[in-house]
Amino acid sequence: MISKDREYRSFDFKSEDEGMIIDGTPIVFDEPTVMYEIEGIKYYEVIRRGALEGAKIDDVVLNVDHTGKPAAKTKNGTLKLEVNDRGVDIVADLSKNATGRDLYEDIKNGFFDKMSFAFTVTDETYDRNTRTRTITKIDRLYDVSAVTVPAYNQTSIQARSFFDMEIEKELLEKRNTEIAKEKLKLKLRLEKGA
Repeated sequence: MISKDREYRSFDFKSEDEGMIIDGTPIVFDEPTVMYEIEGIKYYEVIRRGALEGAKIDDVVLNVDHTGKPAAKTKNGTLKLEVNDRGVDIVADLSKNATGRDLYEDIKNGFFDKMSFAFTVTDETYDRNTRTRTITKIDRLYDVSAVTVPAYNQTSIQARSFFDMEIEKELLEKRNTEIAKEKLKLKLRLEKGA
């Protein structure tokens, strides 16, 4: 089951021919991504460099579709994370359990070529002019995951909650502005007629 308080994102990853090792980049910093689009209006999200400073990343698992038995884990050394200037890179040894070995074969045979990650946010801003949510502080990274459907489809549930509020505010303001203009027009007509 995917938790409603976690957010999910997707990126590519690959397997290496030697051993059962995969690597990838599940998080990229400072690159705006279209998270949602409604009526031709795009809503963006960007994760700032430094957002993971102080975040809990010492107990992260590599899962399949964010559920099930882990294929690798940071605590036992089969999953390694490297936070760098570009984002977060991972390397995982999938040889240590049946889940990992099965996942490795699926990756090698092209059944999985996307990654996703689950996280919680403690600090963010939203620029209504550019419609950009900027995540400046991630509290915890829960997992990186191989996914059958890129996490943007899953994340849209969480992203839509965030962006739906912003869209609703914009639509309400637009409607209120239109009502105010109509009231002003009506008042001017009444004044002219008086």
